[in-house]
Amino acid sequence: MEVFNTPAKVIITCYKRLSPYLKQEVLALGHEVKHSFSSGVEIRATGNECIRLNLNLSCASQVLYSLGVFTAKDADALYRGVAAIPWEELIAFDGYVSVTSNVNNPTISTPLFANLKVKDAIADRIKGKKGLRPDSGPDLSRSVVHLYWQDDHAEIFLDTSGEVLARHGYRKHPGKAPMLESLAASVVYATRWDGKTPFINPMCGAGTLAIEAALMATNRKPGLLRMNYGFMHILGYDEQLFFAERRRLKAQIDKKPVKIIASDIAKEAVAIARMNAKTAGVDQLIDFHVCDFAETPLPEGDGVVVFNPEYGERMGELSRLTAVYSRIGDFLKQRCAGKRGYVFTGSPELAKKIGLRAARRIEFYNGKLDCRLLEYELYAGSKRHD
Repeated sequence: MEVFNTPAKVIITCYKRLSPYLKQEVLALGHEVKHSFSSGVEIRATGNECIRLNLNLSCASQVLYSLGVFTAKDADALYRGVAAIPWEELIAFDGYVSVTSNVNNPTISTPLFANLKVKDAIADRIKGKKGLRPDSGPDLSRSVVHLYWQDDHAEIFLDTSGEVLARHGYRKHPGKAPMLESLAASVVYATRWDGKTPFINPMCGAGTLAIEAALMATNRKPGLLRMNYGFMHILGYDEQLFFAERRRLKAQIDKKPVKIIASDIAKEAVAIARMNAKTAGVDQLIDFHVCDFAETPLPEGDGVVVFNPEYGERMGELSRLTAVYSRIGDFLKQRCAGKRGYVFTGSPELAKKIGLRAARRIEFYNGKLDCRLLEYELYAGSKRHD
């Protein structure tokens, strides 16, 4: 079964509400998006094209290559459908396979049972053909197979990513309540920042927003920070294609100057942000400052100012944050005229304390929290609204 040169259905997943920004990236790579939904997009691609997708995408979670669809009313039918796939041509007999799943079938009580049936079918098939069974377990660093099983509809995928793409690999020091990298990249996309004007990130925390902005502005792809993917453990993989894509990505890095400013009142947060930026290779592109957000240096002219303050669900008290949000509104109004301001928050009540009318309210999730990215056009003399 030749997957690297054979086009098939490919599902690229992402966290909910990130699909508009994922779609934007996929289209930029020259693919036609056949279908998009809240947590992903569907395209048609070869296994070799999946290599490029894995290295280039900032908003994605997994790149799943479909091996086939079949009807499975129960676990026995699932086993038979999986066992019909020529796994001996995909996974080495002395290899290792992990199974993940999205399961909703009334005949079983836990997805773990479905995962076990898939593992058994794969191992039994390979043993029958090669005489040895591959090892299996939860480790996602080798071959990964994904099961989608809803009612009697089953589909089996090769997970060409393995470990989730949503973490970009530079955040060795996460800090306090950090924003996931793929979410931060999507937020930067949502601001419509052009990569040329200043990007200002007061209350930067672990620095994820500023780092993602620096990566985008200089065309540095997150795949350059990672050396292991699921596709590397599929039989037929040509590592020269992987290294050729890495060389291409390195060659396209734009070393133009860019003005990115990040500040936080906590020395520890700024130290962590600096270390993360250094790991990402963009520490020289970001001006870090230890200060109250209201003292953040602001260049003249246009640009974007992006806040990701606490919003009371996981940290702190609502009453304590009321004054903070009011001060954010004052800062945007009094010091940021001519720029676009953004506040990412999961608290509608606190958002009201900003006191400015939002031009756009862009929907996101942060984990399970329903959040909004609020956009403010900051004209001189902006009116406050209680």
